[in-house]
Amino acid sequence: MSMKQLHTSEDLQQFVQQPGKHLLFKHSTTCPISAKANEEVQAFLKDNDASAAIVLVIEDRPVSNQIAEEFGIKHESPQLFLLEDGQVKWHTSHWKITQESIKEALA
Repeated sequence: MSMKQLHTSEDLQQFVQQPGKHLLFKHSTTCPISAKANEEVQAFLKDNDASAAIVLVIEDRPVSNQIAEEFGIKHESPQLFLLEDGQVKWHTSHWKITQESIKEALA
């Protein structure tokens, strides 16, 4: 399943408000750590049927900032959130974003 890219605050609202579990990934296109995290997320999604969205933190900074404000979680990138029914149930960042950690969070 591929990640939906969120460009606007409307996109973000629609994504967050869906019922169920969803992954939200903040990705920096200039950061090698983020590139690695992106590979892990993509690999996970290839083998697992999970709903996921990506926000490019540089290209869509207002949306990225809105996530930090709305969830009250300090901005980091790369950063991954597990949302369930609109609430953040789990989040992690940097090297901790692995297929394993995502699997555990969703279990």
